[in-house]
Amino acid sequence: MLARTKLRNQIKEALSRSRVVALIGPRQCGKTTLARQIVSPDSSNYFDLENPVSLQRLEQPMTALQDLTGVVVIDEIQRKPELFPILRVLSDRDPLPARFLILGSASPALLRQSSESLAGRITIISMSGFSLGEVGVESQNKHWRRGGFPLSFLAGTEKESMEWRKDFVSTFLERDVPQFGVKIPSTSLFRFWSVLAHYHGQIWNVAEAARTLNIGETTARRYIDLLQDLFMIRQLQPWYANLSKRQVKSPKVFFRDTGLLHYLLGIKSEHELNLHPRLGASWEGYVIEEVIKVAQPDEVYFWATHSGAELDLLLIKDGKRIGVECKRMDAPKLTPSMRTAMQDLELNKLVVVYPGAQAYSLGDRVSVLPLATVATDPDNLFLL
Repeated sequence: MLARTKLRNQIKEALSRSRVVALIGPRQCGKTTLARQIVSPDSSNYFDLENPVSLQRLEQPMTALQDLTGVVVIDEIQRKPELFPILRVLSDRDPLPARFLILGSASPALLRQSSESLAGRITIISMSGFSLGEVGVESQNKHWRRGGFPLSFLAGTEKESMEWRKDFVSTFLERDVPQFGVKIPSTSLFRFWSVLAHYHGQIWNVAEAARTLNIGETTARRYIDLLQDLFMIRQLQPWYANLSKRQVKSPKVFFRDTGLLHYLLGIKSEHELNLHPRLGASWEGYVIEEVIKVAQPDEVYFWATHSGAELDLLLIKDGKRIGVECKRMDAPKLTPSMRTAMQDLELNKLVVVYPGAQAYSLGDRVSVLPLATVATDPDNLFLL
């Protein structure tokens, strides 16, 4: 397993100032591994709510937790939402004998319960699988192809990686989704998820998708919102500029992990990926997720007009507007669409991210950067 020093330090820093820290993200992204580097799973301060022994220990939660000191870990806390009011009481003690690190698999109920019960007491840290910076830029193609889930990326062969993703999807649909109280047939959600793979990087047309699957539009919206809440899908919202031009007002759909995208598209190798008609869309989604991970912007959008001008990603951070274009080509050039975005959106800077090795300028405040450069030094996105 790769060391995730930056993320581990972020968790420790949050624990030093917050009474409760929630680490949320999809199943199998490494939350438990990080938590066990902070508190030993053999410690009386560690509770895994998928372990019957831990569940038994928490039959009387106040009694079990009130005398503990230091950092206390509660893994898969969404399985016992009744713990949140108790954590509020325990985190209000003065002096404070214990701080709590709670882990959850991106449950909407987890966020709702924590925000209601622990307002002003909790720091929420979202995580995903390995980033490109964590695996090393020399592994860029492998990371893009297999995705960032640790056991998929670290698999010994391409076949083993694909088999892991197959098992992940099956387990996610048949076991994980029902645990969140969602009653959707696994076959129906799998069909929807598979169709969604072909919308990756495109404007989301709920009516068209509903017709394709012979389901209602309300059902289609519920399915995609569920997959977003569980960190499988990102619905990238459009930016509305105050312009006379007609602008796109529907979201774009992206898989947050390209390994799962490639599994659902049936892409088994680098050769198949390079020949696939969704190659450019896959690269765009990969770059967008990596840029968002390292930039940690305040807001993210895309922008498009009905006349054809568009911007793949608009980052807003500390009052700056940074445009990002994702190009899968050897030597990107300045395009009329880029000029329009610079002018109409009043961008502070426009960055074109590509898979090459050389950084170069395309003009005033417009530059081309390798993805490897962005992943290792995100300040390059914001330097004017």
